[in-house]
Amino acid sequence: MYLCISGFLLDSSHDDSLKFELDLDSCFNERIVQLLGHKSLNEMSAAEWLLDKEQLTKIAELIG
Repeated sequence: MYLCISGFLLDSSHDDSLKFELDLDSCFNERIVQLLGHKSLNEMSAAEWLLDKEQLTKIAELIG
């Protein structure tokens, strides 16, 4: 199982198609799961989770 971040550009209000998708290397899974406040990757797999700017910033710093 892996984590995938997908989303839209800030100025894409006229276009609702997905703009980017990033599959994260599994070596980051545990740290990202903790960062988002979940107990396990399996727990997170039940849904999609919206990220706020602070969470995105922390994930970006983690993965470089």
